Amino acid sequence: MFFFKKIRRKKLRQKPFPELWVGILQRNVPLYSRLSPADQQELRGHIHSFLAEKHFEGCAGLEITDEIRLTIAAQACILLLHRETDYYPALTSILVYPHAYLVHHRERDAMGLVTERIQQRLGESWAYGTVVLSWDDVCAGASDLHDGHNVVFHEFAHQLDIEDGRVADGSVILPRRSMYIAWARILGREYGALQKDVASGHKTVLDRYGATSPAEFFAVATECFFEKSMLLKKRHPELYEELRLFYQQDPASREETCL
Repeated sequence: MFFFKKIRRKKLRQKPFPELWVGILQRNVPLYSRLSPADQQELRGHIHSFLAEKHFEGCAGLEITDEIRLTIAAQACILLLHRETDYYPALTSILVYPHAYLVHHRERDAMGLVTERIQQRLGESWAYGTVVLSWDDVCAGASDLHDGHNVVFHEFAHQLDIEDGRVADGSVILPRRSMYIAWARILGREYGALQKDVASGHKTVLDRYGATSPAEFFAVATECFFEKSMLLKKRHPELYEELRLFYQQDPASREETCL
């Protein structure tokens, strides 16, 4: 089964990429134009496979267009460059709302007390099957390359997090077994440091939301790695290096060449 899947994906990656689609990437995903020609070609191939395997569904009256599909797929597939990938195997569908959306949230604290409230969300990633996104926030996250906020990177980082078969916990499948000790040590230390900085009110490079759990820390660190790469490398060099080894990309070097 996997053999035939590989053949099918190889054919998909070799399909011509319409010029109209390239224009959409150039307009909506500025990071695309900063990639090398080889990386752009690899990304276009990944997009073909991603679009063939994932189902998009509009919510709250939103009509799914090629622009929506391409803008989301391109950002999701940037996380896959240079790595062996199974294209987010737990994921089958992407639900897209026109704007931030409201959900009914129920939470139980350590004492067993249950609280219920309405939350506004920009996106979420379910353990198996679905990513939910706000189209407005997809566009906003892609348009600013340096604000450290990208809802697609964030939610698809969660999808990478669950590929080891467990719940999202900041533990990912690494290229080599020897990498796990350093990953756990460095990300654990950086997570603890962020929690202390947030508690004391210190300014942080990483978004404060990353202090809420190891899973959110990894997702926030992914956003920062791709969008505040030079600052992350300067202030948190060991964390940057662990992410560089995992993603097999060096966005700080790419950013330096664009200055």
